[in-house]
Amino acid sequence: MRGFEPEYVDIVDYIARITHRIWEEKEIGYIYDTYRHNARVTDDYGLQYGRDKIVADTVHTLNAFPDARLYADEIVWAGDDVSGFHTSHRTVIVGTNTGFSKYGPPTGRRVVVWCIANCVALENEIFEEHVIYNNSSLIVQLGLDLRDTARAFGNQAAELRPPIEQRFGEAERVLGQGKPAHLPALDENKFSYQDFLRRSYHYIWNWRNVGKVDDAYTANFRFHGPTGREFFGRGEYKSFVLSLLATFPDLSLTVDDVYGMGNPEDGYLTSTRWSAVGTHRGFGIYGQPTGRRVYLWGVTQHRIVNGRITEEWMMFNEFEVMQQIYRDDPFSSPAA
Repeated sequence: MRGFEPEYVDIVDYIARITHRIWEEKEIGYIYDTYRHNARVTDDYGLQYGRDKIVADTVHTLNAFPDARLYADEIVWAGDDVSGFHTSHRTVIVGTNTGFSKYGPPTGRRVVVWCIANCVALENEIFEEHVIYNNSSLIVQLGLDLRDTARAFGNQAAELRPPIEQRFGEAERVLGQGKPAHLPALDENKFSYQDFLRRSYHYIWNWRNVGKVDDAYTANFRFHGPTGREFFGRGEYKSFVLSLLATFPDLSLTVDDVYGMGNPEDGYLTSTRWSAVGTHRGFGIYGQPTGRRVYLWGVTQHRIVNGRITEEWMMFNEFEVMQQIYRDDPFSSPAA
């Protein structure tokens, strides 16, 4: 642990204990010691640059939920103290809304919200973080109307944007009149969870080969997703994949980062950060097609045993996706 405070025995200990100290012991100023001054944090609302914004956001959340408790479900890690440690921290947050927040006055509601924070740390400082909260579930638990809240936040964000004419071409899943690219063949003599996950994402989402779920997932697979989604078995998961592909017919997904820990005997715990673009031209849970171009991003943790996924925790920016769809934005693309 070169450059880290001597009390931390490893990177898992560091992540778990600084989270407890900042959030539960409310030593918010410890952020100045554990985040770099120019830290880049990407969340549901975009890029937050600099640790002062991190301090302000932490104060805001603790003011809204003063009794907040954070429970670490899992910390997946990779890397070292030379190039940097990569961690994927899955956390359950429990608290009571007794203070004002960006969602309005206190509701007195008790909430249980989970999130995943992917961080890169070196010499006792986090310098990059991708954190995704189950904000859509939080809003529902606060007793607010999810669509109305998304529309209000989307309109507010649109008012802050300059009046730039938006233009975009085809999502780069199928170039020209071709077909999706094939990935190189796997080495059948050695299992690589990185190759396995990249191929699974590519052929299920970009090729629309939903039947490949049977190859990648066990029959008793469990899924945990945003806004209260809980699935058991491959059939429910296939239906979920089809629902997103039907809503965004040109969806194009890219795997941005993959790392994990484990071994062939005991299995692997992994973290995959991904992003996607698509156009809201299909019917689904988001209502009538609007023709809006939508950006999605998320972090997914997997448990892989004997070459197949047995459990998945997927969090993506669903509340922000709904803002992009529902906002009354004159600069958005017309319905198609």
